Amino acid sequence: MTHPVSGISRRARVLSAGLAAGVLVPLGTAAIATPAVAAPAPTVTCTSAQAGLAAKLTKDITAALKNRKGTIAVGLHDRTTKTTCTLRSGTAFDSASVVKATVLAALLWDAKKTERKLTERESDLAYAMITTSDNAATSTLWRQLGPTKIKAFLKAADMTKTVPGSGGYWGLTRINTADEQKLLALITAKNAVLSDNARAYMLKLMGKVVSSQRWGTPAGAPSGVAIHVKNGWLQRSTHGWRVHSIGAFKGGGHDYTISVLTHGNSTMNYGVATIQGVAKAIHKDLTPQAPAAGRYAPTQTPREAFVAVPGA
Repeated sequence: MTHPVSGISRRARVLSAGLAAGVLVPLGTAAIATPAVAAPAPTVTCTSAQAGLAAKLTKDITAALKNRKGTIAVGLHDRTTKTTCTLRSGTAFDSASVVKATVLAALLWDAKKTERKLTERESDLAYAMITTSDNAATSTLWRQLGPTKIKAFLKAADMTKTVPGSGGYWGLTRINTADEQKLLALITAKNAVLSDNARAYMLKLMGKVVSSQRWGTPAGAPSGVAIHVKNGWLQRSTHGWRVHSIGAFKGGGHDYTISVLTHGNSTMNYGVATIQGVAKAIHKDLTPQAPAAGRYAPTQTPREAFVAVPGA
């Protein structure tokens, strides 16, 4: 049975509906749904005061990432040439052991407030935490600082998007390359947050990381360039392997920092290879005169401390 609408023609009803919606609907034609257009994938963006360098870095980092699976974020800053590159700078990742550099910075910042030196115990814990990525040492310092001091440091450092892991799970701190680059900037240049002695101490420890953990961003660095690094990896049921590397490099006429964060890797070694591909491209573009034979080759059996996380 049909139910005519009294006094209103179909034409009038269609026009009325179209005007009410703020659109004009052609009569006599069926409405056609427009398929949603997927947002373009993020691309590498570089700027530089050195002619041609930004374009070369953009091209070579993009090429290094071609066909690599997973989610990859990149940060680069070279003070010498005023060069910056970014990719997914705001994307958040579980930190794994990379957060240990933040823990040490927070410890030194807190000590600076009362103008005290680290105790022998704190120095031993800091040494183990950075050079061998000792998890127990990290947990001890994390508890000592507590969430209030850690958050206060992050605020002072303007690391506004870094979220400390809850329940003592420092390895689940949420980080991004923008904030990691801010941390590296504090470690490598004079500032009001970390004292010169604190910065030198951090660089010293990051320069003494054991060989099995000196993979990632140092790959391809030319000889004569000082390498300071902190890495991390973590496997969970979501996003597979998180594999990260942050590094500071000085020498060969350059002073630069690199952060590469990844997740969605099938294995740890896959993530390491992705990071090292990016690092090699960056080092080569910044220091093109360095011979291949003199460039840093990390271990082929990378290791890291296995971060404790809740089951999931």
